[in-house]
Amino acid sequence: MERLEHRACFGGWQDVYRHRSEVLGCDMSVAVYLPPQAESGAKLPVLYWLSGLTCTEQNFITKAGAQRYAAEHGIILVVPDTSPRGDDVPDAEGYDLGKGAGFYLNATQQPWASHYRMYDYIVDELPALVEAHFPASDARAISGHSMGGHGALLIALRNPGRYRSVSAFSPIVAPSQVPWGEKAFCAYLGQDREAWRQYDATALVADAGERLPLLVEQGGADEFLDTQLRPQLLRDACAAAGHPLQLRLRPGYDHSYYFIASFIGEHIAHHARAMA
Repeated sequence: MERLEHRACFGGWQDVYRHRSEVLGCDMSVAVYLPPQAESGAKLPVLYWLSGLTCTEQNFITKAGAQRYAAEHGIILVVPDTSPRGDDVPDAEGYDLGKGAGFYLNATQQPWASHYRMYDYIVDELPALVEAHFPASDARAISGHSMGGHGALLIALRNPGRYRSVSAFSPIVAPSQVPWGEKAFCAYLGQDREAWRQYDATALVADAGERLPLLVEQGGADEFLDTQLRPQLLRDACAAAGHPLQLRLRPGYDHSYYFIASFIGEHIAHHARAMA
C-alpha cells in the first residue's frame, strides 16, 4: 500500500492509501483514520463507511467530522472509493452509472462485469488488506450514506456474523423500486429482476440469517425522500419479517453532509457499543 496523505487529526492520523485491487482490476484509493489508541499496539475495532453517488474517499473524511468521535471511542475508520477507477474502467453519461456509482454489487453484464465488483471488494478484499496492514481487530461495523447506505444494509444482511452493527444515512432501501436502482441494476445485472433481489435490502430482510438491528437516519426535508429513498418500504418489510429496525426521521434535514455531520457522533457511539 502506498500512502498518499498523512495528516494529524484529533490525536491520530488521517491517511489515504493507494493499492492494487485484484478484484476490481485497477488501482484503488482508500482513506484510513487511525485514532490515538492505535499507538498502544492494541488491535482496534473498525467501522467501514460506504459513500454515495459521485463521491470518492474524500467526501466523508473532509465533511462528516467523524474523526473526533472515532478518536473518542478508539475506532479505526476505513473509507473506500465508491467504484473502480482508471482509464481502462468503463464509464457512462450521467452521475448515477459508472465511475462514482458502483452500487456495491458484482456486475454480471458487459462492459461492467470485469471491473465493477464492489461487493467482493468491500466484503473480502478490503478487510483482508486492512487487517493485514493496520492494528485492526475482527470487530467490524458498517455504515454509509445514500447509495452507500444501500451498500451497508445489503452487505450486513447478506453476511451474518461478519459485522457487529450496521447503520445508514438516507439509504436507497429498495433499489429495485426506484429510478436510481432500476437504472443501475438494469445495466450491471441485466433485465432479470429476480437477480436484483440479492442486492435489495427490502427483499433481504425476509430471509436474513441474523436479526442484526438496522439503524436508519433519514432527513425529513431530503429532496430524494419520496422518489429515490422511500424508507417506508424498509419499515414495512422489517415489520412483516419481524426484523429489528430503528428508523429516525429528522425534520428539516436534507440529503447533504450537514445532515451526516449532525448525527455521525450518535452513529459512531452506537457502533462503539456494539463492538466493545
